[in-house]
Amino acid sequence: MSAAHRLTPDQQQFYRANGYLLGLPPVYSPARMKRINAELPNLLALLRPGETAGDIREWHHTSTYLYEIVMNPAILDLVEGILGPDFYVWGSHFFIKPPHSPGTVPWHQDAYYWPLSPCNTVTVWVAFDDVDEGNGGMKLIPGSHLGGLIKHGRTADANATLSLGLADGSAFSPDTAVQFRLKAGEVSLHDDRAIHGSQGNPSDRRRAGLTIRYSGTNVKPDLAVSPDFVAHLCRGTDTYGHTPYAAAPTTRYGRKDYRRNEAPAEGYQLNPVETANATQ
Repeated sequence: MSAAHRLTPDQQQFYRANGYLLGLPPVYSPARMKRINAELPNLLALLRPGETAGDIREWHHTSTYLYEIVMNPAILDLVEGILGPDFYVWGSHFFIKPPHSPGTVPWHQDAYYWPLSPCNTVTVWVAFDDVDEGNGGMKLIPGSHLGGLIKHGRTADANATLSLGLADGSAFSPDTAVQFRLKAGEVSLHDDRAIHGSQGNPSDRRRAGLTIRYSGTNVKPDLAVSPDFVAHLCRGTDTYGHTPYAAAPTTRYGRKDYRRNEAPAEGYQLNPVETANATQ
């Protein structure tokens, strides 16, 4: 583990209390990030008619271009500071807002969408561009992960990129949200239960980011709900045996088709401790 990306006890405590981390050292230099961005069109070229960059999900299973990013030792060092020595990567998803894009992401919790239990997943948001309030950067409500899973419902926002958001009357205050600001090559970390969302991008700048999902090996996927679920062990050992693992990809750019299973209106109900305390 490199000293530069080893979380301090203060950072670990902040994450436990607030559900996120910012101000981390870059995981890519500007020059390296420029080369990564130069390759992105090769991946976008694999999209089919009617698809968008948001359909690039879990392609790290089939593209060494993305696999190298999700296995970046600097990123894994940061994740290890939260999850401990034994964890796997299972998800990756592009969120690209072109200039003057109205697309919003409603307030939501990632864990509500996922058939995983228990909640022990860290999302790493890798900035491909400079991101701030001007081009639709993410906002997150500190400490919201401590309230358990909250009921979600169908959103009426025609510009929303997710179909589910927090139900009306949910007890949270968006006035306390923190604006995420990142330079290209930097990352943020957030808990799978933290409430977050983002607005559209009215600026002349693109806002591109890759989310990567890492889970402790104690996290069990419900293979009845997601039979195609597969992961790559990042570090340590898996003594639980809950998770199927795949070999590393060998193709530079390859697509992966996935089942479009969305969270039902009442959630997956796979976290009995969490949902028992959920705000109704």
